[in-house]
Amino acid sequence: MSWDMLEPILIIIGIDIILGGDNAVVIALASRNLPEHQRNKAIVIGTGLAIGARVLLTTVALYLLQIPFLQLVGGLFLLHIALKLLTDNEEEKDIKAGSHLWSAVKTIVFADIVMGFDNVLAIAGASHDNILLVVMGLIVSVPIIVWGSKFILLLMDKFPFFIYFGAGLLAFTASEMIIEDQSIMEWVHPYPLLETWTPVVFVVAVITSGYLRNKWKEA
Repeated sequence: MSWDMLEPILIIIGIDIILGGDNAVVIALASRNLPEHQRNKAIVIGTGLAIGARVLLTTVALYLLQIPFLQLVGGLFLLHIALKLLTDNEEEKDIKAGSHLWSAVKTIVFADIVMGFDNVLAIAGASHDNILLVVMGLIVSVPIIVWGSKFILLLMDKFPFFIYFGAGLLAFTASEMIIEDQSIMEWVHPYPLLETWTPVVFVVAVITSGYLRNKWKEA
């Protein structure tokens, strides 16, 4: 497998893991009232359907991002998500636990669709219009999120720099989305240095801004 294909897959996996902590919590909450023998079944079925929905939504997003300036808007919104990831430390979740298998599955799927918009947008930007990369990235990353959710959340709590790494990854993806917008590419492409350094500037700006805002909150 060439690096050109491996790089976006690794970025997609990273995005999914960074943004997938909330989805893992949803899965745990939605299935907590089920009998022990049905919990794993709810997780497997719900996650499988959620993956299918995620692929479908990302496919739609790939086509929508071909509209002029929409990729620019998507990249700017993804920058907002990156900053939010760094500065939003408290989120209220109201997840209804299902008492029946299909009730829990339904909750998992719909919550994943509602909460997964940031994932879909980021993955669409990182995939470079290749749905195969989306599918491969999701197949690898979703099981990691589901079965390793507690470890991922613990890692984020114990090592704050992991969150900063994730925000930087989103900022990098956002910059690529903006540069690859057909309307922007026309005047960026003739300047290789601008094309090379824009992602670096985005990453540094997001991480620095998030760090300073967090320090200001603490003070």
